[in-house]
Amino acid sequence: MNHTSTPQTLSLGKKIIFALGQLGWSLASYAPGMLLVYFYLPPDTGTPVFPQRIHQGAILGILTLIGLAYGAGRLFDAVTDPLIAGMSDRCKSPLGRRRKYLAVSFLPFSLFSLLVFLPPAPGYSALNSVWVFAGIIIFYWFMTMYVTPYFAMMSELSHTPNDRLFLSTLISITWALGTAIGSQVYAIKGAFEGMGMGSTQAFQTTVAIFAGVGALFMLLPILFIDENKYSKQEPNNEKIVEALVSALKNKDFRLFTISDLAYWVAITIASTGLVYYVTILLGLKESFTSFLQIVMFGLSFLFYIPTNIIARKTGKKRLLNIAFVLFIVVYAYILFLGKLPLGAEVQAYLVVIMMAIPLAVFGILPNAIIGDISEADAKVSGHHKTAIFYGARTFMSKLGQMVGGLVFPSLLLLGSTPQNDLGVRLTGIAAIVFVVIGLLFFLRYDEKKILATLEQK
Repeated sequence: MNHTSTPQTLSLGKKIIFALGQLGWSLASYAPGMLLVYFYLPPDTGTPVFPQRIHQGAILGILTLIGLAYGAGRLFDAVTDPLIAGMSDRCKSPLGRRRKYLAVSFLPFSLFSLLVFLPPAPGYSALNSVWVFAGIIIFYWFMTMYVTPYFAMMSELSHTPNDRLFLSTLISITWALGTAIGSQVYAIKGAFEGMGMGSTQAFQTTVAIFAGVGALFMLLPILFIDENKYSKQEPNNEKIVEALVSALKNKDFRLFTISDLAYWVAITIASTGLVYYVTILLGLKESFTSFLQIVMFGLSFLFYIPTNIIARKTGKKRLLNIAFVLFIVVYAYILFLGKLPLGAEVQAYLVVIMMAIPLAVFGILPNAIIGDISEADAKVSGHHKTAIFYGARTFMSKLGQMVGGLVFPSLLLLGSTPQNDLGVRLTGIAAIVFVVIGLLFFLRYDEKKILATLEQK
């Protein structure tokens, strides 16, 4: 392997190619991450969108089968993040310690993003339950193999905090593009239904398109970014557990990841709930959800450049604190959807307008912050374990998504119809609680100390 002492700087074109890998994996992961509940426990406004394939009632009084499947997948994903991160940090492949994992995982990652929505039995069956549990776990294994090394590679391809912030902004844009395309699932499904397809076939065809396009974009960094040329290849000789423990001893890293966990619980609840807010609370058509998400991500794009500029001038911490507060306001507003003296569509537009700014901030800054923390830690400890930091961070974020995935369907058991919408409204309260927890932890993050360490030669 070529140990580059002075790695070259990526050109703008190469940065864009790298960022397109993010578009690929965000699109391929959209359906398993956001639509499991929708497909297996669909909203019911009189007629279910899809036929029943697994048990949809309560388990142990407060849980659901699809919630447990989602939670099991996220828990497995979270546990394997540090494992893959450590293996990547120690890798000595001639292809590059990150690129090897991207090359091995991108195809099965895309394939299983579709297979989880292709249950073998046409109707209700215990076999379908087994299929969902197994499929989602395998999917998250290959997703971790791609995503964790990809984020570590992002940090190592950037050689200054400002360069890291810029590349983080680019991958945030492509993540938003992938998510925006994925959010059109309802509109694309409706178009296929208009062509004569049944709802199930239309949905599965849409997910297949996402998987195929996602695979093509994930392939681009593998083909065109020579990791040995553009980043230092300094394998970490610490054992995986040793490296993870030393990373977690970093106080600022611990504070950030706990804060991030709470944020992901809240955003998972709100993201999963959007179609329920639109159909149950506001009485609008399901397809309107896709249009709202396009509006939301379009507005977020408008704030990407201002976020980048403001973060350079005021620091990342202050801007992230403001975003936490804005999320609290949004979730509080969700509690009153359908009760306000405004048209239903106006109320829906206000949700996405208010969400746009904090989504832009959280889309850009966390990856840049982790990059700063990992580089500062390497300066102090002498151990270059970037992937371990990203792996531990994604462990916490996916743990948060797991909790959100368990909480949301459980709350729906308390009421998820237009006649009884208590459970849907309670999801807003749950989101507020977790955002407040996240803010309280992040207030203790010492950004000044991290930046001072980075300035030392």
